[in-house]
This record gives sequence, C-alpha cells and structure tokens, in this order.
Amino acid sequence: MSITHLATATSLASTSSPDAVMSPVLQVNGLEKSFKKRHVLQSLDWSVPSGRVIGLLGRNGAGKTTLLRCLLGLSPIDGGHIELFGEPMLEPGGERMHRIGFVPQTFDLLPWMKVRAYLDFTAAFYARWDNALVDRLLASWELDVKQKIGELSQGQRQKLAIVRAIAPDPDLLVLDEPVASLDPQARRAFMSELLSLMRAPGKTVIFSTHITADLERADADIALLREGRIQFMRPLAELREHVKRVVFTRAQGWTQPPAVAGALKSHIQNDQAVLLVEDPIADSLHALATREQASVHIETPTLEDVFVELA
Repeated sequence: MSITHLATATSLASTSSPDAVMSPVLQVNGLEKSFKKRHVLQSLDWSVPSGRVIGLLGRNGAGKTTLLRCLLGLSPIDGGHIELFGEPMLEPGGERMHRIGFVPQTFDLLPWMKVRAYLDFTAAFYARWDNALVDRLLASWELDVKQKIGELSQGQRQKLAIVRAIAPDPDLLVLDEPVASLDPQARRAFMSELLSLMRAPGKTVIFSTHITADLERADADIALLREGRIQFMRPLAELREHVKRVVFTRAQGWTQPPAVAGALKSHIQNDQAVLLVEDPIADSLHALATREQASVHIETPTLEDVFVELA
C-alpha cells in the first residue's frame, strides 16, 4: 500500500467520525504556490477539523512555512481556494483575525520597546486579551517586563512571541517551529501550558516542528507535507495502532525487500530488510520469513521512524 492509499483510507475513516459533521476550521482546495519556477505547493487539499492539535511534518524545504503563511493570507497564492472559519481567506484582517494566534519562524518584536509596553500595545488590537494569563506566563517563564525586547535572548524573545500569540484566547493557534530556541525544560513547560489552554472545546492548534517528541507528548494528529501536498493526516494513536515496523533478517542478506501487503516504504540495511507496513498480518509475515529462511521482528515505530521513512 502506498502513501496515497494511506491518505485515502484516512479520508474515508474521517467522514464517519463525529468531528466530520462539524465545519472545518480550515478548508483548502487545489492550493498552488510557486517561487519563480519552483513549485512549492501543488494541488494541495487539506481539511482541518475543529478542536484538534495537528503537527505538520515535512523535510526542510518541503514548504511548511509557505503553507502556513498562505493559510493565514500572509503570502499570496497562485491558485486554489482557502476558507478560514467558513469564509474565503483573501488577506489578513477583519474580526476573524482576533480569533487567530500566530508565532512565525522569524519574528520582529519591536526591539526598542520594553516587554510590558509591547504587550500592552498589542493588547489594544484584540477583542479578547487575557491579562491574568499574560502575567502568569511572564512570571512562570521568567520574562522581565521592564527589559527591552532587543536585550532579550533568542529563547526569551521566542517565549514572548508565544505569550503574544496565546494571550488573545485564539480559536486557532498557528505555530511555525515555536520551540526551536527553547531549552528542553522550557519546551516541556510550554507544551504543558499549550495543551492545558488549547484542549478547550473548539480550540485548534497547527504547529510545524522537527521535534517529534513534542508531537508525541501532545498526542497530536500528524499531517505529512511531501511533494507539495498533504500526503495524509492521521491521529498519532491510529498511526501507532495500524503502522508497524517489520524487520526481516537473514545471513545471506537481501538484494531487494520482500513483497509484503500493506507496505508503505522499504529499504535494505546490511543483512536486514526494513519495511513500514500498514495493518500487517503476523501469520503471513512469519510464513514469509520461513520461506525466505529469515527471522522477522514486528515493532511499533516511533513517530521519528515514521517521519524518516515517509517524508
């Protein structure tokens, strides 16, 4: 089975779920985006349901940042259609932007302003702003409200950008590599805060990251961006349940991996044939191993294993 089959199975499964009757937060159809002659996003379709935490995975250069900016109207598109909260996304603005929090990969936080002045200035642009939450996060994350932003470390500026994004109580929070500059302790504290705030009904989070452990901690739905398209989106629990890593080992090695029903990807590694298989049948795999005079081991892959194999 190819990644295409995996995506199709996911689509069919999602139409029968309770969430399917709710209007999606984001609906993308046929999205196209190019830079000069390079096609970054090609006929991309994506439906993002309400009330989920979604991790956007893809290799460097796959177009994750471009996709997120297009979704929010921050980058013009070459074709296709995007709906945000049920309305066409043509450009950022309007009341619905009060419902969005965004932390870009690179950010300009007015370096001459002090932390408190910057947050007070930003609060004036939002209909909902949680001052109590801001004060709690500033204290918890040890941000000095009297310090100029330009004097903050990269990690401190990233924390401030996250505070700014969460404070308006957004219905959709979009994060592009939000914890890249944070140390492991700060990253864990952020993920804990994020999950406690955004697990409320109707809250949706989309975040791009290379730190697969954070996605596993969030028990996120995983969306894979590859070759300009969302290849599949599935809850992490489903990936763990249905996708397995199958390793055949034999002394004489392999010239090519054995054919296995449901194989998504395979490769040869020394004397092993390593396959990523959807819904493997254990009896069939053991019978195949016997015929090939090999041993077989079936294990649940980590999200990092799945990403490395499929991205």
